[in-house]
Amino acid sequence: MVQCEMCGKETKSPNKAKIEGAVLEVCDECTDFGTEIKEQTTSSTSTKYSTGSSSSGSSSSATGSTTASSSSSGGSTGGGRRRDMFDDMDEIAEDFDELIRNARESAGLSQEELANDLNEKASLIRKLERGDTLPTDSMQSKLERKLDIDLTAGGGVDESEWSSDSSTGSYTLGDVVERKDS
Repeated sequence: MVQCEMCGKETKSPNKAKIEGAVLEVCDECTDFGTEIKEQTTSSTSTKYSTGSSSSGSSSSATGSTTASSSSSGGSTGGGRRRDMFDDMDEIAEDFDELIRNARESAGLSQEELANDLNEKASLIRKLERGDTLPTDSMQSKLERKLDIDLTAGGGVDESEWSSDSSTGSYTLGDVVERKDS
């Protein structure tokens, strides 16, 4: 008998399941926490794995044909870079604390008055102006509306540092790495 890798329960026939990105051998009850992986054997000696949610109609023939094999991992059709959740996020300016303090003082507000106007605690305003804490997204938008400032780091990258010698306009590792031996 084999132990379930999640709950430790003894099981005669463990199931392979992908749970939170890890492939585990689990009991029938713990299989519900992920996606069961069904093993499919082909004419070759290798074993192919597929999840229950993906289609299994693209098995290759024994002749080793590799034409027209498409990747379904990223969903992208071009040779471009994969997008992730950080592409859509704005970075906060490095001097956000000074921006907040200067805008508050120029508006003639005390920290307590600004906190009351924003329905926040004065201690949070003090922490933001000292740079001890970063503003949340909602706090950032409140401050930007009230003080008429922009706290995002727009164009904070020094373009001369990232100038590329390549004619394609894309950067390579050689554009940004300095070798120690030269």
